Formats: sequence, structure tokens, C-alpha cells
Amino acid sequence: MAYSTSNPPVLVTQGIAGFRIWKYESVDAATLVRVSGYFSNGWQLGMRANDIVFVTDTDSSNATTIHTVNSATSSGVDLTDGLAVGTTDTD
Repeated sequence: MAYSTSNPPVLVTQGIAGFRIWKYESVDAATLVRVSGYFSNGWQLGMRANDIVFVTDTDSSNATTIHTVNSATSSGVDLTDGLAVGTTDTD
């Protein structure tokens, strides 16, 4: 499924200076979301290099990954490959 500007990343917090933290939920896997240009309006939303983005794949896996913004321009945002957050619960 392609990115839709009607379901943008949500700004969670930002400091007075420095990076922002974003949250994005979609049925798209992190391998799709991290591709350069996926967030076509990221710059307009305020995403900048070094921001942190939590991505949750809302399909049956509910996998969450943490990425940083590698680059952000008016034509799109590029995320790093990301770090998987464990979702195993063995009890």
C-alpha cells in the first residue's frame, strides 16, 4: 500500500532545539516505509535530518522499528534502515 497524506506521521514531541520524535502507523512494512521519498510531504510536516521516527506495521505482526531521518527535502524524506523493537512475549 502506498503512503497517503491523509495518514501522516504524527509529531510526538520536539525540543526547543534539536531533533523531533515522530510516530507512524501503517499496514506497510518498515522495508517500504524507510525508502527514500515514501513520506512525500515529510518536509512540509516538519521532518528534518536526525529526527527519530517510530514505525509500527499494524498488520498482524504489529512490528515496531525505530529509524532516524537520513535526509529531508521538499521532494521527500529518507529514513535509515531502522532497528527492530522486540515484540516477543513468552509468558
